[in-house]
Amino acid sequence: MDVIICFQKHALKKSYKESREHFHRERSWLWKLFTGLCILVVMCLLVVWSYMGNGRKKHPSPNILSQHCAGLQKPLNSSSPAGINSKDSEKSQSLINSIYSEFGISLEDYLRLQEAVHWADPDRSITNVSMSTSPAHTTFIIENLKKSYQTGEKLFVTVHAKDFYNKSKSYGGDFFQAKLFWNNTKASVFGDVKDMLNGSYSVCFLLPWVGEAQVAVRLIHSSEAVQVLKRHRDTDSDRVYFNGYYEGPGPSKTRLSETVMCNVKWDKNGLEHMGTGDCCCEYKDPHTEEIWRCQRPKSLPCSALVYHSMGGYRNRLTEKEKKLMKQTNKDINGDKSIIKIFSSKTIGMLVNSLTQKNSTAQRCRDAGKCVAQKRGTDVLTLRQYKIKKCHPGLHTPVPAGFYLNDVWTSFVCSTRHFTTQMTSECLKDKQIYMMGDSTMRQWFEFFVKEVPNLKQMDLHVQYQSGPLLAVDVENNIDLHWRAHGLPLRTEKTAVADLHYISNEINGLAGGPHMVIMFNLGPHFTTYPLDFYTHRVLIIRTAVLALLQRAPDTTVIIKTVNTGYKDIFGSDWYSLQLDKILRWAFQDVGVYILDVWQMTACHYSKENIHPCPVIIKNEIDILLSFICPV
Repeated sequence: MDVIICFQKHALKKSYKESREHFHRERSWLWKLFTGLCILVVMCLLVVWSYMGNGRKKHPSPNILSQHCAGLQKPLNSSSPAGINSKDSEKSQSLINSIYSEFGISLEDYLRLQEAVHWADPDRSITNVSMSTSPAHTTFIIENLKKSYQTGEKLFVTVHAKDFYNKSKSYGGDFFQAKLFWNNTKASVFGDVKDMLNGSYSVCFLLPWVGEAQVAVRLIHSSEAVQVLKRHRDTDSDRVYFNGYYEGPGPSKTRLSETVMCNVKWDKNGLEHMGTGDCCCEYKDPHTEEIWRCQRPKSLPCSALVYHSMGGYRNRLTEKEKKLMKQTNKDINGDKSIIKIFSSKTIGMLVNSLTQKNSTAQRCRDAGKCVAQKRGTDVLTLRQYKIKKCHPGLHTPVPAGFYLNDVWTSFVCSTRHFTTQMTSECLKDKQIYMMGDSTMRQWFEFFVKEVPNLKQMDLHVQYQSGPLLAVDVENNIDLHWRAHGLPLRTEKTAVADLHYISNEINGLAGGPHMVIMFNLGPHFTTYPLDFYTHRVLIIRTAVLALLQRAPDTTVIIKTVNTGYKDIFGSDWYSLQLDKILRWAFQDVGVYILDVWQMTACHYSKENIHPCPVIIKNEIDILLSFICPV
């Protein structure tokens, strides 16, 4: 009996041991299976992430100059459109689906755009004009002013906004522009203004030249005036209107003609005032799908539209709004101290850092020599050092450069000062297509005047809108300019001569001998941002297709410049458009020629058509893009 019991215990013990071993084997197998599945999932995620990363172009690394103001404290009450709730998200997604989805714009890209154009609003109702920002009472101070500075250092300025009661304002939204300048040497540099959203504004300057300097700040528009601009853009986009000229045969071999009102078809923002139903003739471009419409003529068919011109302006400002808009482009009182700037021994280190970030600070004369220093006080003389040549996709820092003796030194890339001979050599064997407005036409006019053998042809067209053509047979140069299409504020011109930029680009083969440049801005200031964005994205699509079929084509975009200060073309409107343009082309692989800072900080009287000195400096950068060194 004891033997049986012992045998049973031994059997049970053996069975228990075998069960444990079997359990451990199963658990080990399951653990290996689980581990393998986890590794497989991680590998799949890495493959997907890598694929998405390869499909997206990298943004250019930020320039060190753009980080000069990074040390400034971000306002605690900073509001950003990026933080949206579910309703806003649904609204944004709906807008993307309706307008931007065809261009491949994601919700993330759309929100980045909204953040770029976001502008702070007053936090209270403005019951009278005296509550608005007063340029006479607003002041600025230089923070921690020192007896002297070195080139490459930063200078910080704080602007304190006050109303007409001399009370400090507690909200932001004012539009200021600032510059550092010295008249004796015709030197100036653009200042980066940051809205602290509490009535204060921080301005950051880079000190780039040896010598002396002073600070200047202007109130372009008060925050209350900006609200006027916003309201009229949102509700009053038809305050600029156009004429359409219809012509056709009449009875007894006579000729009939009618002039009617025309504008963009956009069924909101006041553009719906033209009418509905059969009120109008509509002209839909088959490629852009944009619609231009004119009031239907009484005795001629819609097909009889022959000419287009500017119609007129409607000033619908209220009396209160007119008073708010009067306080425009006013100088601000502040610290007029003379800043003493001496040469820095570490300037070479600064420049090397700029070079690593795709920025340089050298301007060379014709023979490649650095600008000579005059009496040790005028010019920032930099040592010869290795710098990167200009190439597409470069980031534009703030500041993008500076003036000294009326010569612009670029911080974007290595630019040169071009003589007439160098200009001809650079343009040799080039087909150059310019499209845009009259500020782009200034470039065309410069080349015709500057290049001796470049002769303009008479195409018997309206000069304001083109097309214009100049040819240099000896150097095999052909230069084209034409307006960017409707809407266009111009004298009477043939509708058939008005082509959209995207359609023109789609009709060009591209290649290493072709240079395409365009701009888009002043004629769009009264229209909704969505309308302008749609136009820009259509052009972006055309540029992407061009670079796909001919990647060695040079594409240059001229930004908006300063100049307008009224309800029909304010700098604030232009700044908003400029941000959209940069947003759309930031990752496309094109050159962006920043003229905003060049026109904002120069000493010449502001004009939408910059003076010859500015144009010459713009051309130097343009040619440096076309013929980089």
